[in-house]
Amino acid sequence: MALDWKTLLCDTRIREAEGGRGSTPLEDDGRTHFDRDYDRAVFSAPVRRLKDKTQVFPLEPNDAVRTRLTHSMEVSTLARGLARGAARWMLREHHLESVQQVLDIEAIAATCGLIHDLGNPPFGHAGEEAISSWFKKNFGEAGQALYPGTERLPARVGQLRNDFLMFEGNAQTLRIVSRLQLLADSYGLNLTVGTLSAAMKYTAASDATSEGGSADTKKPGYFASEQNKVDLIRSLTGTGSARNPIAYLVEACDDMVYATVDIEDGVKKGIVSWRAVEAFLEQHDDSGMAKSVLKTVHEYIEKADTPLEGRARDEALAQHFRTVVIGESKKEILAAFQRNYARLMQGEALEQGDLISASGASRLIEVCKRFGRERVYSAPETLRLETLGRRVIHGLMDIFWEGARECPVPVDTTGKAWKKFNKSPEGKVYNLLSRNYRTAFEAACKSSSLPPLYHRYQLVTDYVCGMTDTFACDLHAQLTHG
Repeated sequence: MALDWKTLLCDTRIREAEGGRGSTPLEDDGRTHFDRDYDRAVFSAPVRRLKDKTQVFPLEPNDAVRTRLTHSMEVSTLARGLARGAARWMLREHHLESVQQVLDIEAIAATCGLIHDLGNPPFGHAGEEAISSWFKKNFGEAGQALYPGTERLPARVGQLRNDFLMFEGNAQTLRIVSRLQLLADSYGLNLTVGTLSAAMKYTAASDATSEGGSADTKKPGYFASEQNKVDLIRSLTGTGSARNPIAYLVEACDDMVYATVDIEDGVKKGIVSWRAVEAFLEQHDDSGMAKSVLKTVHEYIEKADTPLEGRARDEALAQHFRTVVIGESKKEILAAFQRNYARLMQGEALEQGDLISASGASRLIEVCKRFGRERVYSAPETLRLETLGRRVIHGLMDIFWEGARECPVPVDTTGKAWKKFNKSPEGKVYNLLSRNYRTAFEAACKSSSLPPLYHRYQLVTDYVCGMTDTFACDLHAQLTHG
């Protein structure tokens, strides 16, 4: 299946694609539809909430250490630059028809970098695991008790279970931007189909993931509730079940950023020393790239106008290390994109899985990630706060499940059953849930072909997942006298 940039850069908005009204015509302000996607994301509430969501260190008091917002801004900036390099090469090689297509690819990559973590719950990846473990704890490891009487459910009951047992922030991102960010309708930010396609890092449904398969199918890319949207996006962009080439570029930028800046933040917090970083890199990177990078870093710092010592010197070395690694890795990744371009445009997964793994920077980035896993993420302070986060998320889901479980469906706010429910303890809990998420839940119960029980689970996960770290802790304390 050959992909085509004419269809990949589809600027039809999801509302119009699904049969809704068209968007207001663009004013003559020089912005394309893809530029407007980026602007919509910047001004959206989910992006603003990222300022109080964990990148690595939950509830971090040091304002120089990254949050999800600063991380996403860095990925967005890097994605725009890498996409620019790739698109200009495509134009020179006559794979693109115009400079406008170059600009469109840049804008899409920047938007996807900005929104790529919107679906992450409080406390980062530990929060994802907490949501999954809550369902496993309450409904069994295989989720047999999630849907009593499974013989009456749709054929893909495995997907309905795994959407919760394997809860995934990337799938939640698609749900937020295409449905949950309610304005005047239920189309989320009403982004273009081209941007939504590129935002899908993973391509498999939750019952079709393959840990040993390609990188784009190792985790769920979307939930059953968004299946129809995904089918439409794939049809209009012509990707089928393949990953959008822009998604590869954004993924590489995300990996480059967190592999290096998590080390930088670890040094800044004093969790690790720069000497330990260098020793680890020299021991485990046999490619020679680490040695070259470290030499460049030291030469630069030693020539600094202001002499640096102690902690200040360590932090300067870590910062410049991040700069040099990203700069050198970008060159290698761009070369890998060019070598694999024909394969990507045939919709085939890369043999190595992703662009970084297919590049000359593969070993260095993997060693940086390994250092993060072994020395930064496992620090006692981080583990203590992740444990706190797990207890907070489990506690909130326990509370709000009481309301979601008992809400009468189909929802009739004028009926006797509804009025009785509102007066009950469970009804009071239900009404504590965000109005936006209740509205989405009530609409889904009326129009969706999925079982109401599925939407009850989603109501709880939508609400908890949308919280910031501080809000989750404060609300949990208020509701439990904690």
